[in-house]
Amino acid sequence: MQESFKTLKFKFYPFLDRALNHLILDNFSKELDDLELFFNEHYHETRHRLFYILSFFSIITFLTFYNVKIFVKFLESPVGNIQFFQLAPGEYFISTIIISLYTGILFSLPLIIIQAVFFFRPALTKNEKNIIFYILTGCIFLFFLGLLFSYFLLIPAALKFFLFYSSNVIEPLWSFTQYFSFVTTLFVSAGLVFQVPIVQIMLSVSRIIDPVEMLSCWRPIILVCTILGAILTPSADAITQLLLSGALFLLYFLGSLISITLVNKN
Repeated sequence: MQESFKTLKFKFYPFLDRALNHLILDNFSKELDDLELFFNEHYHETRHRLFYILSFFSIITFLTFYNVKIFVKFLESPVGNIQFFQLAPGEYFISTIIISLYTGILFSLPLIIIQAVFFFRPALTKNEKNIIFYILTGCIFLFFLGLLFSYFLLIPAALKFFLFYSSNVIEPLWSFTQYFSFVTTLFVSAGLVFQVPIVQIMLSVSRIIDPVEMLSCWRPIILVCTILGAILTPSADAITQLLLSGALFLLYFLGSLISITLVNKN
């Protein structure tokens, strides 16, 4: 009886091993197929979205370069009647290429954000979709608002100060490349500064920082805004620094009030 049981046991285990092996291999093969399908779908989707972004960027860059004189006049308009010059034969040509690339990137940013949102949209809940939509819309709106602030207030104030300081002493002849670098720095600085309310709202809604405490510590914030205004402005004049510091403080105050309203509402 014991011998027959041993024989049965000996014959049973190879069958069980084969069945388990087949089961494991089938499950593993199915998981690999699902994983391959997952990557293929996302690879094709990513490729299509990148194609749309690069196509839009290329078209905007080409159109800007083709009509670059319009953009150059637009950048020169805050100066007035100042004469620009180039230090090397190809300096203006390189500057126009950079202007075209920057313009292409600037106008492609909303499309990049939209494509990224649609890529991750299936994995998000309805509440997360709404939050991301409002945050991204606010970021884009405030960034372009910062560009307008820089173009109509910050840049003219800085240029008027420099022209007034050097008036009746030297004749202003400016390098276009250096002027473009100066203007670009102010554009980027203002665009980043105007994102402060978005950061405050995100920190408040996430319960990381109490918005009431943000509002109560306004005294040290004035010092921080002054230091940041001095760091972010490319010039050493006090007018530009004060304008940017004042805008930063007002944005911080506005962001604190909005954060308090949203937290109390929730």
